[in-house]
Amino acid sequence: MEFYLADTLTDFLNNTLVRIILIVAVIVLARGIAGLAIERMVRRSVRAHRYADKLDEKKREQTLITIFHTATTLGLWVIGILVILSELNVNFAALATGAGVIGLVIGVGAQNFIRDVLAGIFIIIENQYRVGDIITIKINNTEVSGVVEEITVRITRLRDLDGNLHVVQNGSAAFITNRSFDFANVNVDIGVSYDASIDNVETVLNEVGTVMAKDKSWQDHIIEPIQFLRVDSFGDSCVNIKALGKVKPGMQWEVAGDFRRRLKAAFDKHDIIIPFPQLVVHQAAPNKKK
Repeated sequence: MEFYLADTLTDFLNNTLVRIILIVAVIVLARGIAGLAIERMVRRSVRAHRYADKLDEKKREQTLITIFHTATTLGLWVIGILVILSELNVNFAALATGAGVIGLVIGVGAQNFIRDVLAGIFIIIENQYRVGDIITIKINNTEVSGVVEEITVRITRLRDLDGNLHVVQNGSAAFITNRSFDFANVNVDIGVSYDASIDNVETVLNEVGTVMAKDKSWQDHIIEPIQFLRVDSFGDSCVNIKALGKVKPGMQWEVAGDFRRRLKAAFDKHDIIIPFPQLVVHQAAPNKKK
């Protein structure tokens, strides 16, 4: 009976299709185990370094986990495909010769691939941006902005405010602007009437910024309250005031929006006018006939 079972198992394992299925199963299992090991290793490594806050730490973790998962998956499947080809008795010598000829044909196209991979490696090593960051990438004369959803060694996926997903090759970026790294500035321009007292405008603006920074809903997001900076310029119908504050990364738009809402209410209360565009027309005096 034992010999019969052993022969049956041997015959079962000698089936090429069965061995291929087992190879695929081993790859899937190894990928799952490697994924858990990578997550634990990356989190332990990242937490050994100091980051500005938990958000920065989490972004770095997610970026590295995504990269190592991709690399591990690619490596396992390459090995698996080679083993499967050997099970199918593929002639590797002939395959290598054919691959050499094909390689000469696609050599020019591979340059762009290598460029993208090298750029992706430097993005990760230099920590230029992470998963979850808000960035702007300039490609030729076009700018693409959005939240980084995924980074691989070849591409970056961005989701813009309209929900569109942009897939950008890492090597194609002329420059990258990270709008959510360490901190962000709230840069607000306000136009007030020429009749308004600038000292009064400064006082009201600073009060709004200080009160907002102490508000429970904002105090964890505002690093430095929005305050009067300078009279920036004289417009056609208003005096342009610039105000500046410092906030947590990615919060500049929400903070600026609520600050403008509060400032409008404060200006109304203190009779500070935000003027509409105005045009003063001077009528020429009629010519007197001699």
